[in-house]
Amino acid sequence: MSDKLRSMQVFVAAATAPSFAAAAQTLDISPVMVGKHVQALELELGARLIERTTRRQALTEIGAVYLERCRDVLVGVEAADRVAEHLRAEPQGSLRVSAPATYGEQRLMPVIGAYAALYPQVKLDLLLTNRVIDMAEEGVDVAIRSGALVDSGLIARPLRPGRVLLAASPAYLKRHGTPRHPTDLEKHNCLVFSDWRPHAAWRFCKGGEQVEVAVRSAFTSNTGASLVSAAIAGMGVAMQADLLMEPALKEGKLVRLLPKWELPSRPMHILRRPEARPSAKVRSFVDFALERLG
Repeated sequence: MSDKLRSMQVFVAAATAPSFAAAAQTLDISPVMVGKHVQALELELGARLIERTTRRQALTEIGAVYLERCRDVLVGVEAADRVAEHLRAEPQGSLRVSAPATYGEQRLMPVIGAYAALYPQVKLDLLLTNRVIDMAEEGVDVAIRSGALVDSGLIARPLRPGRVLLAASPAYLKRHGTPRHPTDLEKHNCLVFSDWRPHAAWRFCKGGEQVEVAVRSAFTSNTGASLVSAAIAGMGVAMQADLLMEPALKEGKLVRLLPKWELPSRPMHILRRPEARPSAKVRSFVDFALERLG
């Protein structure tokens, strides 16, 4: 509560109590402090609010009118506090969430659907983008990001890392053979992102053994989905996120390669702005997502 509102609160108590001492006891402060709050208001207004003698105290004409206005203000403040507390306690209102496009479509959408069913008073707005956004500038309440985090001052909680898989189509493997060791990939056409050229290298780990393979490619693209499509079409070996690979693997369109070798995983985090007391909609969505994706 601001100093002005606190002084109003003390004045109302002093004006309705038989003495400053009685008001002080009600407010759990000293009689001197009661007097200071009343004097602060009187100095600001340039008028006496309470006339005091050794035997009694009484409101002045201005004091009586000011008392009623102070009561109105304090009632309004209490009502506003109750509304704010209700909004913090019950998830409701608009919630804007951002996420990388593929992750949002494949992993986050089922979570959002379940959350919406549980909290129908929350209006959800999903922004799918692969760029790093300014959450405050774009009005985003919760963001999911992949990759290493920069020190942005945001509150970050880890999600399950994004796994990377290696795969090729049955037709490609029939023509070119199945790699048994990462170094075998040097003989294969490996499908890579455009911005990886000309120094594309894939890293593998198994136990204490680490292998880095310089790969060659006759096809590049700037999206993971198109590289997976190229692999399905038999154009080469793809190394992509599991959420892109899994549908084709389940349908037999792709065959997983070198399953005993680990590929670099990609960190995932869920972020919110650094509010000391986040709203119920933000708090509940973060907790809900962590239960299912954390």
